[in-house]
Amino acid sequence: MNENEMMAELLLPDVDKTPDFYENLYPPRNLSEGARVTRIAPSPTGYLHLGTLFTALVNRITASSTGGIFYTRIEDTDKKREVEGGVEDIIDGLLRFGINIDEGFISGEEEKGNYGPYKQSRRAEIYRTYVKELIRQGLAYPCFCTAEELDEVRKIQESRKIRTGYHGEWAKHRNITFNEAKALIDSGKPFVIRLKSPGNEENKVVFEDVIKGKIEMPENDEDFVLLKSDGIPTYHFAHAIDDHLMRTTHVLRGDEWISSVPKHLQLFKILGFKPVKYGHISPIMKLDNGAKRKISKRKDPEAAVHFFAEQGYDCDCVKEYLMTIAASDFEDWRRANPDKNSSEFKFNLKKMSVSGALFDENKLRDISKITVSKLSSSEVYEKITAWAKEFDKEFYGIITENPDYTKSVFAIDRDVKKPRRDIAKWNETRDYFSYFYDRLYKKDYTLPDNIAPEDAKAFLKLYKDVYSPDDDRQQWFERIKQLCPQLGFAAETKEYKANPEAFKGHAGDLSTVLRIAVTGRQNTPDLCSIMKIIGYDRCMARIDDAVSSL
Repeated sequence: MNENEMMAELLLPDVDKTPDFYENLYPPRNLSEGARVTRIAPSPTGYLHLGTLFTALVNRITASSTGGIFYTRIEDTDKKREVEGGVEDIIDGLLRFGINIDEGFISGEEEKGNYGPYKQSRRAEIYRTYVKELIRQGLAYPCFCTAEELDEVRKIQESRKIRTGYHGEWAKHRNITFNEAKALIDSGKPFVIRLKSPGNEENKVVFEDVIKGKIEMPENDEDFVLLKSDGIPTYHFAHAIDDHLMRTTHVLRGDEWISSVPKHLQLFKILGFKPVKYGHISPIMKLDNGAKRKISKRKDPEAAVHFFAEQGYDCDCVKEYLMTIAASDFEDWRRANPDKNSSEFKFNLKKMSVSGALFDENKLRDISKITVSKLSSSEVYEKITAWAKEFDKEFYGIITENPDYTKSVFAIDRDVKKPRRDIAKWNETRDYFSYFYDRLYKKDYTLPDNIAPEDAKAFLKLYKDVYSPDDDRQQWFERIKQLCPQLGFAAETKEYKANPEAFKGHAGDLSTVLRIAVTGRQNTPDLCSIMKIIGYDRCMARIDDAVSSL
């Protein structure tokens, strides 16, 4: 047994497997040529961020479009920052917004697939096995430096204007012997295990980022930590092992990780792995006093994906909007294919923004209105009741009291060739449909400036005698027009416009009076349909109340 082998046994005596065991346990996937295996690997340190959802969408589409696999892996090695329920929030958020998961965590507790465990805290034995092999090969070593010693080295480097870090002459234990290490361990000194980097900062690493193109960076020469003193791996080491054994082909992640690529490529090479292809996604930005900045957890409520769920943005609308951010050619495709599912879009990573797209809620609202307008009344009923059950229980109770009635409400101006585009999100529906429900209806008899209260009252009294719920739209409006002459109003709008001084207004003005009396609004969908649904008795009662209140 040589010194490196002795060192490996000294440091990790309980590890009895070899890397070959895991290479055989997790064989290459049986997928067609060109199929991409992607993943989202969040840390459960808080709520699901919009950027994480966006990254997950890009990974999901990349896998789907190539007949590949998209999986979830939980990177929970930093237990100090872990938030209770964090995994559940992340997975539930992905599923809520239609990010289907092929493998890995499919709920807060349940995972599926043959390449697990999919939580890093359950993979300690795997990491330790590969670290032991690196020590055997003389590619890793123990470091006994304390935090105070490392801080002192950093201060010296800064004072000399030298690049900080544990490298070169500053790597104190790089050449530690077996006997030296054994003596320190016997004395109870804690240690970490570091990579013995073969790199030289004067050399260049060149790699092809599948989103940003060719990138050139200095080679890594830092002896960075592989295993911390508690035996937990660092992100750099764990991700290389996991992505290899889970047979990931493409790592598509936030561009804050670009600076780590030299370390990661070096690890893949030292471990004898085929490197993954990296693509770095620019962050979603926001305008703040004219300047662009990253969307922020602290400043922006929309940074949390839960914001969109609570507001009632339909998941398909959010995905549609994110697709416009993800691909510069998506909007042109959508204009040419208004009725196709976005899954049919040919997604190309090269069409992604390299600088970061701006979040625009007005654009999201516009997209949402269009998307919602295409839903059938039954789909709208299902989606609104599902949202209200979670976020507005009172409204849920009201609209589910009589499902058939509510469905007829939602059907107005919807199942037609050109449906209205009034609703962007479900939390607007309580107010939008409130006049259909007595418990929500708010009286407001504010008249347009050109209508005198006396004329409004006179019209409503006459109208009560002629209204018939059996009339179609044309007949309904014809009855209003027939009342115009005796009230001093023009029956036709063009007649009024030709000689406005001769009339108090026109038939459209009187229909507005009726709308105000029945709904408390000056603008609504088709009033004839509204009155049929509200019912004759309730309409007459509301008209009476308006007459007495005006």
